[in-house]
Amino acid sequence: MNAPLFLLAAGTNSQLGYIWEKATIEAKVIIGLLVIFSMFAWSIMVSKSLQMRRARRLNDLFMAEFRGQKTVLDIHDRRVQVEGCPLFTVYQEGCVETEARLKQPDGSRKKHVSLKSMEHIKRTLEGAVARESLALESGIILLALAVSGAPFLGLLGTVWGVMDTFAGVAQAQRADLAAMAPGVAAALVTTVAGLLVAIPSMFGYNWLVHNLRVQTVELDNFAQELASKLETEFLKDE
Repeated sequence: MNAPLFLLAAGTNSQLGYIWEKATIEAKVIIGLLVIFSMFAWSIMVSKSLQMRRARRLNDLFMAEFRGQKTVLDIHDRRVQVEGCPLFTVYQEGCVETEARLKQPDGSRKKHVSLKSMEHIKRTLEGAVARESLALESGIILLALAVSGAPFLGLLGTVWGVMDTFAGVAQAQRADLAAMAPGVAAALVTTVAGLLVAIPSMFGYNWLVHNLRVQTVELDNFAQELASKLETEFLKDE
């Protein structure tokens, strides 16, 4: 039952080997570049997927702990550390700034902060959200380059190969199918290679961008919730 599939695979490999032999040096160089692009694209898709999955899991655990604490600074006072959790990083920076505003010369904490100090804390939270969003976004630009650049690089190889084929036909003064087909087939394989790089990169890019937007919205919402709790607990009524 597997014999037809085996024969088809063997035939395909034979055809690809024949096309590779007929490809020009330029086409082989372009295919090599596309292979490198593909390796980078897949490594980015896998690493960013794992990073976002871990961040989402840690965010869920942190939010459960955050909403169960008695005071806003409870987790901070326990000196808890959670590496790779974007929400915790935002929380930690907000708490450090709040503690600095509450600290008195003798080392004790004031009960309240002024409205001006609270505005500084909010700006600290906004900066932390922006930095965490950029950290999650880092590397995705390479996927965008693969999506937009790989097809054009493949098209360049195809046009170049077709140009060489027609130039050879003109020099040989023999325009039959047997003379043109190998060169055209070898030229078209670069476009196929470009699409094989671009299509998975496109799906991976769109999926990562969607998850990035979701996590960015979660960071913004958490920063607002944290600011609201800090105002409720520490803002001095004037």
